[in-house]
Amino acid sequence: MTETTVLTEVRDGIMTVTLNRPAKLNAYTQQMGRELVAAFRRADADDAVRVVIVTGAGRAFCAGADMTADSGFFAKDGESPDSSPDDRFVTRIFECLKPVIAAINGPAVGVGITLALPMDIRIAGVGTRFGFVFTRRGLVPEAGSAWFLPRIVGLSQALRWVFAGAMINADEALKAGLISEVVPPEQLLARANEIAREIADNTSPVATALSRQLMWRASAADHPDAALAVDATLNRALAMSPEAKEGIAAFLEKRKPKFPGRPSQDLPPPYPWW
Repeated sequence: MTETTVLTEVRDGIMTVTLNRPAKLNAYTQQMGRELVAAFRRADADDAVRVVIVTGAGRAFCAGADMTADSGFFAKDGESPDSSPDDRFVTRIFECLKPVIAAINGPAVGVGITLALPMDIRIAGVGTRFGFVFTRRGLVPEAGSAWFLPRIVGLSQALRWVFAGAMINADEALKAGLISEVVPPEQLLARANEIAREIADNTSPVATALSRQLMWRASAADHPDAALAVDATLNRALAMSPEAKEGIAAFLEKRKPKFPGRPSQDLPPPYPWW
């Protein structure tokens, strides 16, 4: 029987997704990719899920691709590793309707760090190391990282890391903006949940879903008009919605909001605008 490589748990509006091959330092396989896609589809379909946290079992986040013969990492006989764009974990994470936090609890190398790039907030434990090691393996950056990494840390820094293919410590990653916090390892998941709780308890799920896509997509545009054309239309729709009415009422009444919106079915036009 094939073991599950990705575990999911939903508690109080937070889905925790755990890469679950601890004996192999959570090395990536095609099965893991498929299970990540399934986990993020469940997160989008379940309106009770407000935030997703991704972490690794054991002492690593993901030590890279499992390149053993039976891992399925490399396609056989010319087959494509991905049957369609919808089955790619990168696409599925990027298009997720919920904020995604990477709680990087140990080594994150190769695909082990590039799979975290489409996530919104990345925090790491003290001592964590990262590696964009592709050129040292005779490969190029994969999982869309040539698109994501320069947007996160800038082109010059991204090129330097990719050209060298060397390991990066947590302090360097923090300084460059790859991660936003470094915390003691024993506090990592608690801190990720604290960040998730702040989002889940205070924000509109509909507005958050729209904001996530607006920020990611507008940041890649070549002119601010790309954002201006969309945000004005979205805000006109939201201003008349129960979301804005509840947000304003809660502010005036000095209480926590109880937003009624459901991202699975209440996203207004022009979503999706791309």
